[in-house]
Amino acid sequence: QVQLRESGGGLVQAGGSLRLSCAASINIFRIYSMGWYRQVPGKERELVASIISGTQAIYADSVKGRFTISRDTPKNTVFLQMNSLEPEDTAVYYCSLTTGRGSPRTWGKGTLVTVSS
Repeated sequence: QVQLRESGGGLVQAGGSLRLSCAASINIFRIYSMGWYRQVPGKERELVASIISGTQAIYADSVKGRFTISRDTPKNTVFLQMNSLEPEDTAVYYCSLTTGRGSPRTWGKGTLVTVSS
Protein backbone atom coordinates (compact mmCIF):
# COMPACT_ATOMS: atom_id res chain seq x y z
CA GLN A 1 0.00 0.00 0.00
CA VAL A 2 1.37 3.36 -1.04
CA GLN A 3 1.87 5.88 1.73
CA LEU A 4 2.46 9.61 1.33
CA ARG A 5 3.94 11.79 4.04
CA GLU A 6 3.51 15.56 3.75
CA SER A 7 5.41 18.24 5.61
CA GLY A 8 6.08 21.96 5.45
CA GLY A 9 2.74 23.56 6.18
CA GLY A 10 2.33 26.36 8.67
CA LEU A 11 1.41 29.97 9.24
CA VAL A 12 2.85 32.69 7.06
CA GLN A 13 2.05 36.32 6.33
CA ALA A 14 0.72 37.40 2.96
CA GLY A 15 3.56 37.82 0.50
CA GLY A 16 5.63 35.16 2.22
CA SER A 17 6.78 31.73 1.09
CA LEU A 18 6.48 28.11 2.15
CA ARG A 19 7.76 24.86 0.71
CA LEU A 20 5.73 21.68 1.02
CA SER A 21 7.29 18.25 0.72
CA CYS A 22 5.67 14.90 0.03
CA ALA A 23 7.62 11.68 0.40
CA ALA A 24 6.24 8.50 -1.16
CA SER A 25 6.80 4.99 0.17
CA ILE A 26 7.38 3.67 -3.36
CA ASN A 27 9.75 4.37 -6.21
CA ILE A 28 8.21 7.24 -8.15
CA PHE A 29 10.32 6.89 -11.28
CA ARG A 30 7.59 5.28 -13.39
CA ILE A 31 4.43 6.55 -11.73
CA TYR A 32 1.88 8.45 -13.79
CA SER A 33 1.31 11.51 -11.60
CA MET A 34 2.22 13.06 -8.29
CA GLY A 35 1.14 16.43 -7.06
CA TRP A 36 -0.85 18.66 -4.76
CA TYR A 37 -4.50 19.44 -4.19
CA ARG A 38 -6.05 21.76 -1.64
CA GLN A 39 -9.36 22.05 0.12
CA VAL A 40 -11.14 24.62 2.26
CA PRO A 41 -14.23 23.85 4.33
CA GLY A 42 -17.38 23.77 2.26
CA LYS A 43 -15.59 23.54 -1.06
CA GLU A 44 -14.42 20.71 -3.26
CA ARG A 45 -10.82 19.63 -3.30
CA GLU A 46 -9.04 21.31 -6.20
CA LEU A 47 -5.86 20.66 -8.13
CA VAL A 48 -3.00 23.00 -7.32
CA ALA A 49 -0.12 21.48 -9.27
CA SER A 50 0.96 18.10 -10.53
CA ILE A 51 3.76 16.41 -12.45
CA ILE A 52 2.53 14.04 -15.16
CA SER A 53 4.72 11.22 -16.44
CA GLY A 54 7.73 12.69 -14.69
CA THR A 55 8.11 15.67 -16.98
CA GLN A 56 4.92 17.67 -17.55
CA ALA A 57 4.01 20.16 -14.85
CA ILE A 58 0.45 21.49 -14.70
CA TYR A 59 -0.88 24.29 -12.50
CA ALA A 60 -4.15 25.80 -11.47
CA ASP A 61 -4.56 29.24 -13.03
CA SER A 62 -4.75 30.80 -9.58
CA VAL A 63 -1.19 29.74 -8.70
CA LYS A 64 0.63 30.10 -12.03
CA GLY A 65 3.70 32.27 -11.66
CA ARG A 66 3.68 31.93 -7.86
CA PHE A 67 3.96 28.18 -7.18
CA THR A 68 6.49 25.74 -8.58
CA ILE A 69 6.28 21.96 -8.40
CA SER A 70 9.38 19.81 -8.63
CA ARG A 71 10.45 16.33 -7.77
CA ASP A 72 13.55 14.55 -6.45
CA THR A 73 13.15 11.11 -7.98
CA PRO A 74 15.96 9.34 -6.05
CA LYS A 75 14.31 10.52 -2.82
CA ASN A 76 10.79 9.70 -4.05
CA THR A 77 9.76 13.20 -3.04
CA VAL A 78 7.75 16.00 -4.63
CA PHE A 79 8.01 19.62 -3.55
CA LEU A 80 5.70 22.59 -3.89
CA GLN A 81 7.44 25.94 -3.59
CA MET A 82 4.83 28.56 -2.81
CA ASN A 83 5.79 32.22 -3.18
CA SER A 84 3.81 35.44 -2.93
CA LEU A 85 1.25 33.67 -0.80
CA GLU A 86 -2.20 35.21 -0.48
CA PRO A 87 -4.89 34.72 2.17
CA GLU A 88 -6.89 32.91 -0.51
CA ASP A 89 -4.21 30.20 -0.52
CA THR A 90 -5.22 29.18 2.99
CA ALA A 91 -6.28 25.54 2.85
CA VAL A 92 -5.36 22.00 3.74
CA TYR A 93 -2.93 20.83 1.09
CA TYR A 94 -3.01 17.16 0.14
CA CYS A 95 -0.36 15.21 -1.68
CA SER A 96 -1.69 12.85 -4.32
CA LEU A 97 -0.24 10.03 -6.43
CA THR A 98 -1.47 7.77 -9.20
CA THR A 99 0.66 4.85 -10.31
CA GLY A 100 -0.90 4.60 -13.73
CA ARG A 101 -3.29 6.52 -15.95
CA GLY A 102 -6.77 5.79 -14.62
CA SER A 103 -5.47 4.17 -11.44
CA PRO A 104 -7.05 4.99 -8.08
CA ARG A 105 -5.59 8.08 -6.47
CA THR A 106 -3.66 7.77 -3.22
CA TRP A 107 -3.91 10.68 -0.78
CA GLY A 108 -1.76 11.93 2.02
CA LYS A 109 -3.25 13.07 5.31
CA GLY A 110 -2.86 16.74 4.44
CA THR A 111 -0.95 19.69 5.83
CA LEU A 112 -2.51 23.00 6.81
CA VAL A 113 -1.30 26.22 5.21
CA THR A 114 -2.57 29.44 6.75
CA VAL A 115 -1.81 32.80 5.16
CA SER A 116 -2.59 35.82 7.29
CA SER A 117 -3.38 39.24 5.82
